[in-house]
Amino acid sequence: MANTLKLSYKEKDAHLKTAEILKNGGIAVVPTETVYGFAVDAFNVSAQKRVYKLKGRNQKKPLIVMAADIESVKTLVEIPQKALKIAKKFWPGQLTLIFQTTELGKIISGGRNDLGVRIPNSDFMLKLLKEIRTPLFTTSVNSSGKKSAKTYKDALAFDGVADVVIDGGKCKFSFESTVVDMVKFPYLIIRKGCLDTDEILKML
Repeated sequence: MANTLKLSYKEKDAHLKTAEILKNGGIAVVPTETVYGFAVDAFNVSAQKRVYKLKGRNQKKPLIVMAADIESVKTLVEIPQKALKIAKKFWPGQLTLIFQTTELGKIISGGRNDLGVRIPNSDFMLKLLKEIRTPLFTTSVNSSGKKSAKTYKDALAFDGVADVVIDGGKCKFSFESTVVDMVKFPYLIIRKGCLDTDEILKML
């Protein structure tokens, strides 16, 4: 059982304390504008394994990368020109885009050829990502097959197993991000989430 630190996102140093825990290989439960997520340093393999174990998640199912900006994303995935236009329009936001991995992306993802990435539209998450200066691997806060945590109360189900839980109240959208596979053309919407797919289809 971890001694879980609980912080409000309103505390001015909450992102600093969370970043420190993540840098030391910890697991954070963080609020985003979609749902609560588990977050770990993308370059810490043992922390990734802990998240899979925590959720009971199949290791073949990838985690999602969250980054502070497009330049950080480009170190891990190859973004085609058309996709870059879509990313610039909808990021930060509720859109996860799947791209082909770079060599570095393959290394941190255990050899995967593709990765889903997102820049969240959450003040707390953007502050955290800028502070830690490294992408994070994230996945929704739930046990595999169960509903994602949308409130702080839901997230507290993992009190005692995560290293820090951030109270962000109720998530603004309380629904998962929309996911588009952009590895090869034609691009596919593989999960309809809280971002209006009609807007994306116009650009595809």
